[in-house]
Amino acid sequence: MPAVARAALNFPRKAAVQPQTVLARANRVVQPADFRTAVRRGRRVASRVAVVHVIDHGIAGPTRFGFIVSKAVGNAVVRNRIRRRLRAVGRDLLGELGSGNDIVIRALPGAHEVDWVTLHAEIVGSIRKGVMTR
Repeated sequence: MPAVARAALNFPRKAAVQPQTVLARANRVVQPADFRTAVRRGRRVASRVAVVHVIDHGIAGPTRFGFIVSKAVGNAVVRNRIRRRLRAVGRDLLGELGSGNDIVIRALPGAHEVDWVTLHAEIVGSIRKGVMTR
């Protein structure tokens, strides 16, 4: 048996059904101009772990999330961990938010020090406050 075939037998198989781990492209803010618009014109809600910018475009479309995690937050490992956690919060909220919102979340330097429950609660509270008070 060839070495490649033996290696394939030992490789762990992926589960048939995996949870969604990324936001769909339709739910991501990707253009720099959209980030600028949300940060400059959007409603700002601050917590101790992040600043959330919410802008309602007034048009029917999916809610989109963008994330800003600067080097002030930590090294690359820490920044990527925070970004993954923020994406998970966004996925949790997709079903309950209205359409046409752009939400940009800027992580603050202390964000990596809080546990998941606290981070989730603060971000969800900030997003709800920003969306509900328009």
